[in-house]
Amino acid sequence: MESNNTNKVDCFQCKYFAVTWEPRFPRSCKLFGFKTVQMPSVTVFNSSGVQCEGFVKKEKNEDI
Repeated sequence: MESNNTNKVDCFQCKYFAVTWEPRFPRSCKLFGFKTVQMPSVTVFNSSGVQCEGFVKKEKNEDI
């Protein structure tokens, strides 16, 4: 699916983003429950044609 729409969702800043130990599927979305090679927001956009609506910004941990 080709689109001029840039992906504005930064999965690295989302609390549902996770990195897996699986080389074939290194990224995961805990909200939607899938693993993927691409960034999860790209997979959501390619599958549905809309930006990911599940994005929730991670809270900062001030103790670090």
